[in-house]
Amino acid sequence: MEKDHKKIINAWAMYDWANSAFATTIMAAVLPVYYASVAAANLPGNSATVYWAYTTSISLLIAAIASPILGALADFSGSKKRLLALFAFIGVLGTALLYFVKTGDWLMASIFFIVGDLGFAGSLVFYDSLLPHIASGEEMDQVSSKGYALGYLGGGLLLAVNLVMIMLAPKELTGLMSRLSFLSVAIWWFVFTIPLLKYVPEPDRHIMAGEEEINPLKASFGRLGRTFKEIRKYRQLFIFLIAFWFYNDGIGTIIKMATIYGAEIGIGQTTLIGTLLMVQFVAIPFAFLFGWLAKKIGTKKSIYLSLLIYTLIAIFGYFMQQEWHFWALGFAVATVQGGSQALSRSLFGRMMPKSKSAEFFGFFSVSEKFAGIAGPFVFGVVGQLVGHSRLSIVSLIIFFIIGAILLSRVNVEEGIAIAEKEEAALQEVTVQA
Repeated sequence: MEKDHKKIINAWAMYDWANSAFATTIMAAVLPVYYASVAAANLPGNSATVYWAYTTSISLLIAAIASPILGALADFSGSKKRLLALFAFIGVLGTALLYFVKTGDWLMASIFFIVGDLGFAGSLVFYDSLLPHIASGEEMDQVSSKGYALGYLGGGLLLAVNLVMIMLAPKELTGLMSRLSFLSVAIWWFVFTIPLLKYVPEPDRHIMAGEEEINPLKASFGRLGRTFKEIRKYRQLFIFLIAFWFYNDGIGTIIKMATIYGAEIGIGQTTLIGTLLMVQFVAIPFAFLFGWLAKKIGTKKSIYLSLLIYTLIAIFGYFMQQEWHFWALGFAVATVQGGSQALSRSLFGRMMPKSKSAEFFGFFSVSEKFAGIAGPFVFGVVGQLVGHSRLSIVSLIIFFIIGAILLSRVNVEEGIAIAEKEEAALQEVTVQA
């Protein structure tokens, strides 16, 4: 039984390994640079940075609108794994199509990235929703951290291969190697999604009395309506969602805009991509460290520590001029990036009823995606208004400060107790299908 449990945990965590290739090569490293230097090479000034910011905002808006509906549908239909597979395939397809983007094709690049990012973001709703079903409350911090650690390792390994392809190729083949790296991400994502689909069981389907004959989409909207009406029951969860919205706004923007911001202020491509590669491997032990730290000082205090470091990163980012500055800030990001996100995911998972895991992680995704919309959008607007992006990066500190203040108001023990009480009540009024 213990062996089977470990196999399930490892298979679940492997999806972080699978999709993180998209986060590293597509979101953070190769595509932003390719977008600015090739796809949008004919655009004036800092237009490439601005258009890239708007592109990320649009993709996240679409995902944010769809996430809670899809989450409720997954809970009702008992199809978390099937929907994960569908959205992973959409992401793989959008990523593979980036191969066809060449000089001046910035609009095509934006569209294909939006498709890929929609698949990436949508699949994570169902992936995250499986966490409370495979891990107990006591081990959830460590399991979530393990997923992020494997994600950094997998994403970093493929990024390293892609960097070798790009940097060792003759100059006239650099563009082709970049496009081949997009294809490699699609293949990697597809192959390493298979263990989760094979070994992680679909959680039991529970439907409420009277829902047996209802149209699935209608039932999903009905469930969302009931959750909104009952939101006061989950006060601690709701406060945490708002806190997460604020601080994740800053985190997501730093992740998405780092390389294109560095390129704008004159940091070389080797340093930009090399730093991101370094982040992937440095972040692995720190992701595990934050899982251990949560056991020692508590999950909330561990998140506070990460937000303090992010605040300092945003401040020093304003003064960044030399390439070693970018390396230093990249190392600082590596120490907190995985821990802050892994512990946020597990903390949220502990304060929700399991029978509504996909629905609630849909709301978690909405909070995450709207943070992702606001951050890059503000980054783009500030940069457009002042003609450079230094003020854009320093403006992020307000999100970390407000997020920390709101997090301090979350009573985790009360939130967990409410979740357990609601789960027991749901079990009484639902039938297993």
